[in-house]
Formats: sequence, structure tokens, C-alpha cells
Amino acid sequence: MLSLFGNITLYLALFFALLQVILPLCGYWRHNPYFFACARPTAYGQFLFVLIAYVLLTSAFVTNDFSIAYVAANSHASLPLLYRLTAVWGAHEGSILFWILILNGWTIAFVWTIQRQRLFLFPLVVAILALVSLCFLCFLLFTSNPFLLTTSPQAGRDLNPLLQDPGFVIHPPMLYIGYVGSVVAFAITQAALLTGQLNAVWARITRQFTVAAWCFLTMGILLGSWWAYRVLGWGGFWFWDPVENASLLPWLASTALIHVLLLTEKRHTAQSWAVLLTIITFALSLLGTFLVRSGVLISVHTFAHDPARGIFLLLLLAMLIGIALLIYALRISPANKNITVVTDNNTDNKWWPREISLLLNSALLFIAMLTILLGTLYPLIMDALGLGTISVGAPYFNLVMAPLIFILMFFMGFAPAARWDNQSLSQLWQLVWKQLVIGFVAATVLLWCIVGLIEINALISLGLSFWIIISVFGSFKIAPGMALAHSGFAILIIGILLSSLLSQEREVRIKPGESTLIGPYQFLFFDTKSIQEKNYRGIRADFEVIKGQRHVTHLYPEKRIYPVREMVMSHVDIHPSIFRDLYIALGEPLNQDYWSVRIYYKPFVRWIWFGGIIMILGGILSLRQQTTRSKQPCMQK
Repeated sequence: MLSLFGNITLYLALFFALLQVILPLCGYWRHNPYFFACARPTAYGQFLFVLIAYVLLTSAFVTNDFSIAYVAANSHASLPLLYRLTAVWGAHEGSILFWILILNGWTIAFVWTIQRQRLFLFPLVVAILALVSLCFLCFLLFTSNPFLLTTSPQAGRDLNPLLQDPGFVIHPPMLYIGYVGSVVAFAITQAALLTGQLNAVWARITRQFTVAAWCFLTMGILLGSWWAYRVLGWGGFWFWDPVENASLLPWLASTALIHVLLLTEKRHTAQSWAVLLTIITFALSLLGTFLVRSGVLISVHTFAHDPARGIFLLLLLAMLIGIALLIYALRISPANKNITVVTDNNTDNKWWPREISLLLNSALLFIAMLTILLGTLYPLIMDALGLGTISVGAPYFNLVMAPLIFILMFFMGFAPAARWDNQSLSQLWQLVWKQLVIGFVAATVLLWCIVGLIEINALISLGLSFWIIISVFGSFKIAPGMALAHSGFAILIIGILLSSLLSQEREVRIKPGESTLIGPYQFLFFDTKSIQEKNYRGIRADFEVIKGQRHVTHLYPEKRIYPVREMVMSHVDIHPSIFRDLYIALGEPLNQDYWSVRIYYKPFVRWIWFGGIIMILGGILSLRQQTTRSKQPCMQK
């Protein structure tokens, strides 16, 4: 029955999506206010039936309804309830349904946000959002239906043990909300292009939704890094995995877009660049969906291995982006007299430092995005063309990204002192050079005292980071969102740098009663004992950590066996603090009671996520300021 009702609700959602596309478009073409009025109720109707479908699928997991093939493939009766709830989006079919649910959630957020403002673009935006949802509903129903019945009911194959972790409960929702949020900015911009209203109000509304999506995407990336650090057992926080890159690409594009939209809103310029960035950000979000769920990548993050689905997603990506680029080419052309691009009549066409800074930052972010995109897609293209198999990994990305990040940070240091007008570059330099010197002097002293050597890349990274933090002190009252976001990025870079320079790791052969040293800490191996939980069994080791003569903590790494999938996993244990992490992973058992154990001493690694959280707070503060300022009526015909 759940399967039948689930399919019915999905087809009803498809029906409402079709109405949500057709009726507002008819209202626009025929100037019919009654058709316009259908935009809101059809959006509510589609959201309702998608939500019901998601609840039905969730109930199938909760009740262990293994007659549904998707539940049987991704759950088990022994799976704890928390992970049965999250297993709904733990594989391909459920993740696509979740994607559609979040898209409808963003649509309702747009409806609620704009419903009190007389926005002429409102029905068109809702129709474009529905068109994207319609495409994904077709993809779900015809290639990835989560409500199909299995021909041979079974007890369930269990959820992938890598995903049986608390980090998985919140990481995918945050990442999905950030991914899908780019659709709203895309829809608003396409509607503005079609109606010829690329003005400051369009820029303001688009920036609000872009910043909101950026905050969620940043949180999703941070949680993904934290999950990889805790679960994979390698002690690293970023591996330049192609799927990790797939989330970083739209983040870089949306960060560039935020800078350009600010310039467009304040100075009424660079509209065409802003429009193109909204399309690119949306395209990269769809590309991420394609990479993760098409089966073209082999990664711990991927959910699908069906080429037919990949072809469908690729065609969908090509169709949506192709149409958007065609509209862009036709409407943004200087020969087109129907589009209204508002310019600033109060300027003398001179570019001032603040404008230059915003454009340069957006350009550098865009170049960084292209660099990562090339490294991610090049091996896939080579393999698809039969030209051989190559691997592009961390050495390439570290080599090409370092100079780009240095240049980006250099211009970030100028940004707080740059003004919109009446300021020359020499005047700007006079304001910042002392801060720059202080930053590099502080970096030199710190590196010499802590590391004991001066390495040029480390000195540049740390000096620029200190400069950024110093430079934003005077901006907290004027632009607190920007100040927090920039300082958070600098703290993140400091965390990456110091963690890389100071981290120590040891892989030892050790048995109960023996100890080993790493950094200032001694790890004493007490014993091991068997453990038995509902969904796994295993061995838990007990290590006491001592610093000098002082007891610090006990760490309990585990070796787990998940019997349903017959997978063996190491479960690390971490003792965190603001200045360092103690990290231990239990390896393989050896002869004569010996075990292979990996121990990591990781100073300042928490600063990476701490800096990211500060960036998110900066985004939230910026969004709050934008919301309080947007009191005036919106775009009217």
C-alpha cells in the first residue's frame, strides 16, 4: 500500500508542477491576472504532495517495509531508528526525492518572502522553479522511482556503514539546501532577463537568496570535512576527492556572485557578469548532482552506479543550461532594446578601488573554480574519449591553488579600506601598508617561535591572514557581515597552515602494557575488550593519554564488523581542544596480541572549522542587514 500511495503522490506532484509551469506562463503571455494568481496555490500543492511522498518513504524505513526495493537495499531491521530515518536519503533514489523536496521548500520560502511585495516577476520565478522541479520529478519517476516493489523480499542489505554516523544526519541536508538554493537566484535572474528588469532591486533580491544558499552550502562543506576527518580514519579534513570538489565548485561561483551582485546593487554595473555567474552557479550545482549520482565517479560519497541515469542527468543539465545561455545571449545583447539595464547617472564612469576590489575578487574566485573544474573533469573526459586513465590528485590542486589563494588574500586585505568613490590607489595604499607590515612581522615572529623555521609559503599565508584580520577591525560597525566572513576565512587558512606544519603522526606496532610517544603526549595501551551493539560487533581498545605526569584522557578506538554487509571499519576516537586534537585509529590485529595503531597529534586543526563557522555567521549577519533594508516595493511593470 505504501508503494501505491507513494506513486500516486508523486504523479500528483508532477501534475501540480505542470500546472505551476503552464498557468503562470500563460498569465504572463496573455496578461491574465487570474492565471498569475495560480502560481502560489499550485506551488503549495506540489510541495504538499512531494512532502507526503517523502513521509511515506520515511515510514517505509521506520516500519522495515522490505517489500519496497529501495528500503530492502538500504536498511535492515537491526539498523537504529536514527539511521533508518537518514537512510531515506542515503542512496540514489531517496536522495533525488530529498533534492526535489528541498527545491519545493525553497520555492515556498520564496513565496512567503515575496508574497507581501508587489513583485511583477513573482509568477515567472515560480514557473521557472516549477520547470526545474518538473524535470527532476520526471527523472525520479522514470529512472529512479523509490517506491518500486522488489520481486524477492529480503531482510534488507543495511545502510552503508560509512554513513552510520551522526555527521551523516545533518551533513547531506545542509549540503542539499545549499546546492538547491542556487536554483532560486537562477530563476529570479532568468525572469528578470525575460522581462528586461536587470536593476538594483533584482540584484538585491538575488543576493539575499544567494547569501542564504551560500550559508547552507558552507555549512554542508564544513560538516562534510568534519565527517571525513572523523570517519575515514586518515586524519585529514580534505582529500581533493572529485565529489568533494563538486561541492566546492558552486561555493566558489556563488562567492564570486555575491561580490558582483553587491557591485550591481550599489553601482548599477556588471549586470551581464552577475547574470552569467547565476547561470554558472546553477550549472555547477547540477553538475555536482550528475557527478555524485551518475556512477561516473568511484568514491565513498557517490550513491549511484547506473549509466542510464547518468545520461538522463547529463541531458537534463545540457537542456536547462542550454536554454538559460540562449536566453542570456538573446536578451543581454546590446542590440536588444527590450531589456532595461539601469546605470548609475551619478558616476563619472571612473572605476574606484571598491569596485575594482569586488571585480578582482570575483575574477580570482572564478579562475579558482575553473582550475578545480579542469582538474576534476579532465580525467573523466580522457577516460570517456578512450585516451587513457589518469589521476589528478592533491599535488596538482595544492600547486595551482596556492598562488591563486595568495593573490585573493592580498586583495581581501585592501577591501575594508577601499571606498566607492573619491579615493586614489595611492590613498588606499597609505591606509593599509602599516597593517600589512604588522601582519608579516607578527607572522615571522610566530613561525620562528612555534615552528622554528621561516618557510616562504607559510610566511606569505600567515602574513596575509594576519593582515586580513587586522584590516577588518575598523569595518565591524560599517559592514560587520563582510568583516566576519573575511576574518573567518583568514582563521581557516591559519588553521590549515599551522595544522599542516605542526601535525605529527605515527603508525606503531603495540600491545597492551606498552606505550608510545607523539609530541608531548604519551599513549599507554591498557587492554582490549569485545563489544556488541545492535547493528555491529567489534573490539574496543583503551589508551590512557598522559602529558608529563598529568593524566589527560582515555581514548577508545574501535574495530567494528557490520555483519549484514560484512564490512570491517575502524572507528576513531578523538580528544579535541581549541589548540590541538589527539586522534587515534585502531588498525589490524597482528600476532602475539600486537595491534597496528595510527596516532595523530594535530595542532590548530579545529581552527579550520572554527573559521568556517565565523564565515557562516558573517553571511547570516549580512543577510539580516539586507533583509532589514529591503522595505521598498519590488520590481513592478
